Amino acid sequence: MSENCCKSTVRKAVIPAAGFGTRMFPATKAVKKEFLPIIDRAGRAKPIILAIVEEALSAGIEEVGIVVQKGDRTFFEDFFKTAPSPELFQKLSQQNRDYSKYLQDLGQKVTILTQDSQEGFGHAVFCAREWTNSEPFLLLLGDHIYASATESSCARQLLDVYSQVQQSAIGLRATPSDVIHHYGCAAGVWQQQDAILSVAQLSEKPNIEYARQHLRVEGMAEDLFLSFFGMYVLEPKIFDYLAEHINGNFRERGEFQLTSCLDKLRQSEGMTGYVVKGRCFDTGLPEVYRQTLIDFPIFDLKT
Repeated sequence: MSENCCKSTVRKAVIPAAGFGTRMFPATKAVKKEFLPIIDRAGRAKPIILAIVEEALSAGIEEVGIVVQKGDRTFFEDFFKTAPSPELFQKLSQQNRDYSKYLQDLGQKVTILTQDSQEGFGHAVFCAREWTNSEPFLLLLGDHIYASATESSCARQLLDVYSQVQQSAIGLRATPSDVIHHYGCAAGVWQQQDAILSVAQLSEKPNIEYARQHLRVEGMAEDLFLSFFGMYVLEPKIFDYLAEHINGNFRERGEFQLTSCLDKLRQSEGMTGYVVKGRCFDTGLPEVYRQTLIDFPIFDLKT
């Protein structure tokens, strides 16, 4: 009983943020894509990475590890660890001075990790292996921000499911067939219709023919499939499979990927999918980033 209780507590979150942001060039020549601004629902301008860290901490996560390029470590640490200059601080409103103190307190919960060479999403996750210290962890993407349609944040929803099922859990969303080739997808059997899925298969960026043959989920419309929401709660055994691929130089599309390792984890320990009540905004594409600036601040007003 005590072992299950301990296992159900997820203390750490990992955010890979070591990409080059090529799809957002030339903006990313001037600023890291994780620091591009959004306006939150309180009307505050903040960098994308801060919104993601806040998503984790508001869900009860105690420590956040951000995986960055080696050359960007100082930049991220300055933002999360360094107070504004006295000159800037004096010009801030009292509200922003209070928020500056909040950022300093938040920064104490953030650890900056490095990926010395950019070799794929799976490799970036693997760089957090020692820091996670054999604990289950929440994995969030460094260019996704999340908006819940309920009182519970998206991350809190997924953590609650993990606590119930006691196995790795992945966030899912219903996605039209014409865009599933952009995403990882899952299929399986509903444990709770349209909400909780026992995952039987995972596929990275499938074409429509493969999806129609192998990724149909009972009860869903013919033109809808379940794609990854960009949010996972993973057991530490995922690092064993990532290590196998890295040590064996097993690359997919030239890089070390995560999805094939997730499928091995599913086969060995089981995996649950959860259709998150909310929306994720993939800010890594110019047209989606533009729409995020419009939709994110008012998402809760539309639901």
